[in-house]
Amino acid sequence: MNITFTGEFSPLIKSVEEYQKELGFTISKDGIPITVEQQDEIGLDVSLEAGEGKIIYSEKVHFFRAFGLLLEHLQKKKASFHLKEEPQFSSVGPMFDLSRNAVMNIDSFKGIIRKLALMGFNSTMLYMEDTFEMKSEPYFGYMRGRYSQEELKDLDDYADQYGIELIPCIQTLAHLEEFLKWSAVSHYKDTRGALLLESEKTYTFIENMIASASAPFRSNRIHIGMDEAEEVGRGIYLNKNGYKPRFELMSEHLGRVLDITEKQGLEVMMWSDMFLKLASTTGDQYSAETEIPDYIIENTPKNVQLMYWRYNETNKDHYTEILRKHKAFGRTPAFAGGIWVWNTFATNYGLSLNASDAALAACKEEGVQDVFVTLWGDDGYENNFYSALLGLQMYAEHAYSKELNKDKLRDRVKFCTGIDEETYLLLNELDDTPGVESGNKDQTNPSKFLLWQDILLGLFDKHIEGLDLKTHYERLEDKIKEKRNPDHALDYIFEVPEKLSAVLALKAGVGVKLKQAYDNQDIEELKNITGVELPEIAKRVEALRHAHRNQWFKMNKPFGWEVIDIRYGGLLSRIDTAIHRVSDFIEQRVKSIEELEQKRLYFTQDTAESTGLGWCSYYYRIASPNVFFHVLPIY
Repeated sequence: MNITFTGEFSPLIKSVEEYQKELGFTISKDGIPITVEQQDEIGLDVSLEAGEGKIIYSEKVHFFRAFGLLLEHLQKKKASFHLKEEPQFSSVGPMFDLSRNAVMNIDSFKGIIRKLALMGFNSTMLYMEDTFEMKSEPYFGYMRGRYSQEELKDLDDYADQYGIELIPCIQTLAHLEEFLKWSAVSHYKDTRGALLLESEKTYTFIENMIASASAPFRSNRIHIGMDEAEEVGRGIYLNKNGYKPRFELMSEHLGRVLDITEKQGLEVMMWSDMFLKLASTTGDQYSAETEIPDYIIENTPKNVQLMYWRYNETNKDHYTEILRKHKAFGRTPAFAGGIWVWNTFATNYGLSLNASDAALAACKEEGVQDVFVTLWGDDGYENNFYSALLGLQMYAEHAYSKELNKDKLRDRVKFCTGIDEETYLLLNELDDTPGVESGNKDQTNPSKFLLWQDILLGLFDKHIEGLDLKTHYERLEDKIKEKRNPDHALDYIFEVPEKLSAVLALKAGVGVKLKQAYDNQDIEELKNITGVELPEIAKRVEALRHAHRNQWFKMNKPFGWEVIDIRYGGLLSRIDTAIHRVSDFIEQRVKSIEELEQKRLYFTQDTAESTGLGWCSYYYRIASPNVFFHVLPIY
């Protein structure tokens, strides 16, 4: 397809040229004429009539969304169309977790920026606990893949070409475990993850951190974190200064931090959960019934935008109620939802799409103007950002219409990413297995725990007794193979799910079979398991590891892969040990296998009442009930 631009297109041409290969068009003098016009009225207007296209836009990113819509309709051979869209939010975009080992490499990040612009996002938050350069702190992000100041400036320059604002999202109170673990910085530490408050050294550090985080970016906005800080003031601070109520500590600390950001000319956002938790009866959990007392409202600074986050609620009324409670602070909050890519190899679209739809409808009704969608990477980020693109597309379509058009969503995600909705939804089936209620509201994650659990110990075997997981994963492997297309640029992200399905087709139930064969003294079955099944599982695990490694290095910096490599190495070693142990029993070199003598218990006791198979967020708990590391007191 050849395209010719006329009108106000010169500032955009460099960025448009980068789409030529991935979207299949060429800019030439004798192509389909497209007139480009910028206007003051917010929104976009795109049309095709008598073989000529026209794009009218306000913000730069609106041009790229409009251009994508035009190309999409041209590819469908539409003779004419006229579409106007009005943004529903002032800012909308994803938040990439760049602190849980997967630090996107620059090329990968730029590729995502291009896709975000096509979708119409005008903002992106970079969640960086310690993964940005602080020249005054050599241990800050040491060996963690931190971005240099030059890399961040390069990303910001690139995003600006597409009209996307990059916003640093950091932590100025808690969630700093990976920095505070170093003995060289112990003078900043209260607990394992929280900073020592009322210390001038801490505030000098914070001032330098904020300056370093904001310097590479054009934006004068910054997110200062402060979520999940329940432990603040309960470690070294308590030993030094005695007890002080957490709200008093937090409000005084927030005031100090805001003095720093004001001096640096920054507009500030922060997570709101601690204010809600401290208002609750328990002090650590809140609900829609939580009433925020006047003293919290009166003592919360007005020059900070609170950001309400919630990822797993599918009832719109819940979001409406909490958003209204936030308005008691005197301003409309920002909101952050989530696409569940964390704590699993799968992407929980059953929960994510329903929760997002409810949340975004409530945000529109309540006049929320700043909306973000989080892509967390807890426990080492075994999943990846690209697997969330269907969910991101939903946010984008909500952002340009009062009501979500699901047919348009399906068309748009196929055009913007090259992958259709049905293929993305296959990722959901890695966790949506027999035994899991449709929608997976309990966030059960068998794709993770069935892979990493030990064959001899079988910590989750009780959860899957009687379930035909073999057939489920065999069918899923076939479905993924049928959907894959090597001509698509993102086809490679389905290599890991395909290989994982092949592994789980055998491994998911092998522990149950092994225990039954041992209990029944079925020597022939034990020989089959050790001589045939376990070697085949090891072979498939190795193929999965190679696919996962290739995916990681295509997307991310190398730092952090060693964690996943060690997990695969441990899994392969334990398969080898299982073969050795059972072979010793078969050959009567040992009288019993103590691990298989143990009665199997539920990993999570309430599984029988849940809608899933149980869950666990942490590899070290899945792999073994024994000591991986000894956790000392919180400080």
